[in-house]
Amino acid sequence: MTVDQTTPSTSLDHRHHEQVNKDKAYFHSEQASEEFEEDTHLETLIFSQLRSDDPTDAADFAARLVDGLSTIGFVYLTDHGIDPALFDQVHRHTISLFEETSEAEKLRFKAQRHGSVNQGYFPFKESTAIHPDLVEGWVFANRAFDLDGQDDETDLSAFWPHLDDERLFRQLFTALEPLALPLMRSILSHLGCPPNLYDERLTDTLCALRLNHYPAMSRDDEELGAARLLGHEDVTLFTLLPASPVEGLQVFNHQTGRWIRLMPKPGTVILNAGDYLQRITNDVLRSSTHRVSPPRNPQQRLAPRASCPLFVYLREHETLEVLPCFDDPHYEPIQALTFHTNITRKFYGDAHPDSGSDD
Repeated sequence: MTVDQTTPSTSLDHRHHEQVNKDKAYFHSEQASEEFEEDTHLETLIFSQLRSDDPTDAADFAARLVDGLSTIGFVYLTDHGIDPALFDQVHRHTISLFEETSEAEKLRFKAQRHGSVNQGYFPFKESTAIHPDLVEGWVFANRAFDLDGQDDETDLSAFWPHLDDERLFRQLFTALEPLALPLMRSILSHLGCPPNLYDERLTDTLCALRLNHYPAMSRDDEELGAARLLGHEDVTLFTLLPASPVEGLQVFNHQTGRWIRLMPKPGTVILNAGDYLQRITNDVLRSSTHRVSPPRNPQQRLAPRASCPLFVYLREHETLEVLPCFDDPHYEPIQALTFHTNITRKFYGDAHPDSGSDD
């Protein structure tokens, strides 16, 4: 994969691939001239309000959720019922998975397209064709997990170098995935749509867990001027991300043109909106722009960083169409497969096809 490592790229360089309105330009990697909002804090939502017997709690949660996703596109979730010890264990094990698996072994699982989602291992600096980013990744969708409890080790060995890894990361997958449906019901209810409209689509839906490993940075890495993960928007309904203990995640405030450094408390789940959600909500909820930059603390740059976002999609045969509670649709209906692969050509190149098998 050949990319220009000298000229900073911007979002406008790939605007022709977008399938939703994105009208603000930003650099894919942090630039010295950029401004930050040091006093802006994201909405922190108490997820257990959705389980409250008091309907005003759910209504308050929904209003604040939609407000957060329609402005910056990110919110924090607390009191979600997931043991923070699982996040700590997964963070440590993600680093050991990458560091203790040989390059030759990792390349046996090099990413390939299955349906709309590229799944498997992405080597260091090769996640995209846009600009080198200082990360290696590993994407596991539904088929890589023993979700039916049949423990078919022969099939799982096609995805995992060690089957113990599947068992641990399955715990994270199955802990985060159930948050998706209540969140979608909350959004739909506040927007004036039937709250159960997406129940079937978000039952046994297509999700993908991506493990990101950011190795300790070298002097050459710092001189390259690359992001640890380039600025982008997720091609998802939304993304659920356990907070990392290492600084780096930044969010672009489209209203001010400045960036916000996220520093959530341990145990927080970070929620952000993606392109699917912006499309069906008629641009009301914004597909949020974010990146991972080197930490400001030089000592933290010498340590590895990990993150484990769960991406929530729709299956390839589903149709993406503006919700019925909007009278003036900005977009025509489109198959999820075509929508997804048209956008991801900006990451994988113009030869990336627009057809494939369902997961």
